[in-house]
Amino acid sequence: MKILSIRQPGYLPFIGFFKKIQATDVFVFLDDVQYTRSDFDNRNKIRIQDDSMWLTIPIFNKTGQTLNEVKIDYSKKWVSKHKSSIEYNYEKAPYFEEYWKDIELILDKSWEKLIDLNMELINYFITKLEINTKTVFSSELNINKTGSEKLLEICKDLQVDTYLSGEFGRNYLDIKLFQQENIKVIFEKFEHPTYDQTFDGFVQNMSIIDLLFNEGQNAKNILKNCKNF
Repeated sequence: MKILSIRQPGYLPFIGFFKKIQATDVFVFLDDVQYTRSDFDNRNKIRIQDDSMWLTIPIFNKTGQTLNEVKIDYSKKWVSKHKSSIEYNYEKAPYFEEYWKDIELILDKSWEKLIDLNMELINYFITKLEINTKTVFSSELNINKTGSEKLLEICKDLQVDTYLSGEFGRNYLDIKLFQQENIKVIFEKFEHPTYDQTFDGFVQNMSIIDLLFNEGQNAKNILKNCKNF
């Protein structure tokens, strides 16, 4: 069985994103689909004392743009806000110093496109989590289809026999298309692990930095041992 999964590369993704990469043989960064507001492409959550807060990158949002075309708006001075929010809420985390300088250097660079910043961060986290999955950008495959047909063609192009869909894929995926091509579809059922957080109580679905700052090298074991299907 050769498993493939596909997902848009968002900003500071949560642990489930990296589990999806780690659990598959091939992972495709879906970068040539239309950018949509209120998704995770340019935002994510970090833990604060009472619950969580959003960190959102302002962008120049032009109608019809694909994700890999979206440009960052630096006029809003978001970098300093994100950095101060992360430092304030995580400076007492046991492994904060181990990762923060590297992450800060990435944030401090001037990135024209959102995709480039997101991927620099994602690749950094992939390295620290010791994930060895083969990765591909959908834009490299030059598939001019949409919806289920696009996902199917990606699977065929990369010669896999199993497609790992997100849990909500049940609502829109045309499974019959995959069955006709003898490609098995399995649906994700991510079981979020519990780990030590800086503040009392556990809040799920935080950015991956929450796991790294609190668990350090043990983060890769936590990732390996949690389940997503």
